Amino acid sequence: MDWITIISTTVKAAINVETVLYALAAIGINVHFGYTGLLNFGQAAFMGVAGYGLAVTVTVLGLPFWVGVIVGLISAVIMAILLGIPTLHLRADYLAIVTIAAAEIVRLVFRSVQFKSVFGGSDGRRGFTDGFYALNPFPEGNYGFNLGPVPLFFNSRSMWVLTVGWLLIALCCGLVYLLMKSPWGRVLKAIREDEDAVRSLGKSVFSYKMQSLILGGVIGCLGGFIYGLAYGSVQPDVFGTETTFYLYTMVILGGAARVLGPVVGAMLFWVLLVLLNGVLSEAVGAGVITFIDTNQAGALRYVLVGLGLILLLIFRPQGIFGDKREIAIDAR
Repeated sequence: MDWITIISTTVKAAINVETVLYALAAIGINVHFGYTGLLNFGQAAFMGVAGYGLAVTVTVLGLPFWVGVIVGLISAVIMAILLGIPTLHLRADYLAIVTIAAAEIVRLVFRSVQFKSVFGGSDGRRGFTDGFYALNPFPEGNYGFNLGPVPLFFNSRSMWVLTVGWLLIALCCGLVYLLMKSPWGRVLKAIREDEDAVRSLGKSVFSYKMQSLILGGVIGCLGGFIYGLAYGSVQPDVFGTETTFYLYTMVILGGAARVLGPVVGAMLFWVLLVLLNGVLSEAVGAGVITFIDTNQAGALRYVLVGLGLILLLIFRPQGIFGDKREIAIDAR
């Protein structure tokens, strides 16, 4: 078994593009679910409207890259408002139903044949990243170091995306920390615990929920930008419901209502998946495991990670850094 390759890919997974984009989206989920108690099951849609807002603005309208970024951010804000107005006066489960349905509607609109001239159908859109990579300060080449016998190197394009991505994560975590330590953040946590009590004190619960939905959606949409810029394309099926479920897994794994919980959760999630995939694939190739083939190893890793998450929820439902009191939701 090639342990050097396994360890190299696993360590890279902790800081790679997948971790960055999912961590950003999970930070947004943490604002919704962890701090406010909002069951938003449509975070993938916020990622999608941002990514497509950027792609369509650049490729279809022919506008500059930064205009596309602004369009993507505004699209996320509009979506949060459209989702929040009919649902935030109702119980938590209604928001869950509406958001998961809205996310599927958005995905199907993006991949529809009727709007293929705009969104590209199931093929998506590409060719909108030139403005971003024109700002790349890293010359062509590989960047990194050898961790003992393990090589850890990235090319110049990956380094630029990772640099921007981790800076965004740091900024978002800092913003969330400051906001949740402020009176505004304390109101959000009070709404999570008992919104009737907050309402009795004269606070507009609907207004605070809407602000939280917008903030978490805008932070989450940054993950859609990173996805599009890293892979050079956006495709509708990437923003499916399973993406949002992965985000909740990461938030719960790291610990809800903890500033760094979603980031640690995203890192652990991808490290486990990549490590298990590498070990199982190498074991199958070496003949150590004979009851599955290499193709089945990829599916088995999800089974094993799922089993581990079940055990985590049984023995430590608050996650690694969380507190049981932080995952209680007032859904009355």
